[in-house]
Amino acid sequence: MIGLFTDFGVLGPYLGQVRIVLQQQAPNIPVVNLMADAPRFSPHASAHLLAALGQHLPAGIVVFAVVDPGVGSSDREPVIVCADDRWYVGPGNGLFDVVMGRSVTAALWRITWRPPSLSATFHGRDLFAPVAARLAKAENPLDKELLGQRWDKAVVTEDPGNLEEIIYIDHYGNAMTGICGTKFRQGQLQLPSGDLVSAAQTFSDVDLGEAFWYVNSLGLIEIAVNQGCAAEFFKLDVGVPVKFI
Repeated sequence: MIGLFTDFGVLGPYLGQVRIVLQQQAPNIPVVNLMADAPRFSPHASAHLLAALGQHLPAGIVVFAVVDPGVGSSDREPVIVCADDRWYVGPGNGLFDVVMGRSVTAALWRITWRPPSLSATFHGRDLFAPVAARLAKAENPLDKELLGQRWDKAVVTEDPGNLEEIIYIDHYGNAMTGICGTKFRQGQLQLPSGDLVSAAQTFSDVDLGEAFWYVNSLGLIEIAVNQGCAAEFFKLDVGVPVKFI
């Protein structure tokens, strides 16, 4: 199985072109869209979302993960990551740091293979999609034609900790943070406006139109309004800082 995690959006030509390459090169492998609206231009925020999603994915999955504002530049290399038996393909720009930092076992390889034709601005289609397809259908995923030097987890990264800001606004206007809920079950969240948001377990625990924070299904702390839009209510957007008091 191949899972797609991108900031490409579902409109426009980008996601479709990637899916066509995967269908051509790995026709018998199912492709699932995990997220097409990851925080645009923000590998840092997206890394926390990817790690939260990753813990619910099956072993052996190949995740095509591309949030790559620096595409075509020399300051990041294309990489393959294996973390807790899940494979990730994408840019080495910090997108996989949280996945690796929170895994039990992890390793990273630099991708040395290049296609005959490589667009300067669409490595997702030309480089990462073919590599993801080869990984997904290979009996031995460690294809030496693809890979360069291996780095183990201890060399690459440690858990970067919580990201105390909004990292995603969902369809309902709920505001997801980069804070893991395992360490917080009560207390108040303070927003830049000065508003304080208290905890509840679920929507039905508060009155209609009341704001609260809770631990969502991904294990992250999320701000919501019961049958309302927290993003509009508090004027929240990706990157807005939050903190516990």
